[in-house]
Amino acid sequence: MKTDDLIAMLATGAGPVDGGAPRRRFAAALAGGGVLSLLILATVLGINPGLAQASQAPMFWTKLAYCATLAAAATAFAMRLGRPGARAAGAAAMLALPLLAHAQTVSMAGSIGDSKALLMINGAPHTLAVGSTVKGVTLKRVMPGQAEVEIAGKTLTVAMGGAPASVGGGGGGGATGREILIAAGPGGHFVTSGQINGKAVQLMVDTGATTVAMGRGEAERIGIDWKSGQRSMSQTAGGVVASYGVQLTSVRIGDVEVFGVNAMILPSEMPFVLLGNSFLARFSMRRDSNVMRLEKRD
Repeated sequence: MKTDDLIAMLATGAGPVDGGAPRRRFAAALAGGGVLSLLILATVLGINPGLAQASQAPMFWTKLAYCATLAAAATAFAMRLGRPGARAAGAAAMLALPLLAHAQTVSMAGSIGDSKALLMINGAPHTLAVGSTVKGVTLKRVMPGQAEVEIAGKTLTVAMGGAPASVGGGGGGGATGREILIAAGPGGHFVTSGQINGKAVQLMVDTGATTVAMGRGEAERIGIDWKSGQRSMSQTAGGVVASYGVQLTSVRIGDVEVFGVNAMILPSEMPFVLLGNSFLARFSMRRDSNVMRLEKRD
């Protein structure tokens, strides 16, 4: 059969094409795929018990919006490619926007003297000497509890255990990391800065403590209603004292955040918040020389 005859045969009786059909088919495929994906995740991995607490954080919805934007851009791109002769340059640019908005983040996990710093760069740990550069991040100097870094021509100061600095995209503050590095301080204790329920605190690792523990004064300073907690008696070095069990909304060190952490409020004042096993159990823990590594469990 000649080509012209084949075209004529295929064109015979051809009716108008419903312009809305591709959109309906894509919508049905996305809805079915989304429901099936959720069922598989819930069956295989289960539902995260900290999901309710995580949904209270703005970053939860930021991440959700990021994924939704990426999915919408990919769908628009696929629909455009499904139409012969249509230009796809605009759709391709739309698909790239969420990727370009991704920010580079840097946080400080510790220091070794005044010549080296332990930095978390985009969630990965790196030890940098002053003047060295890793993944576009240059360590300019190390100060007590702080480090000065240069990223993309901008000079920033990051505090040990504080929120990560960010360059590019929509800003930092997202707790997306998985590993915490804590350098040993005087006496071999692992002390770092962090946040509880968004308030700055000083933390000390205590593998012998069952839960996170703090004094009443510290609890009141960061806004914890300890009087509404579950009262019990606890054995301390000073004897048996009344304590109150509460649940912290979040505990954050650098760019790693954990939700729904049990804590004990004690009557005596304490120089540090003790980072006990209600937090540490969420991580696999190992010690490399004078650095403690906590890697978040799945």
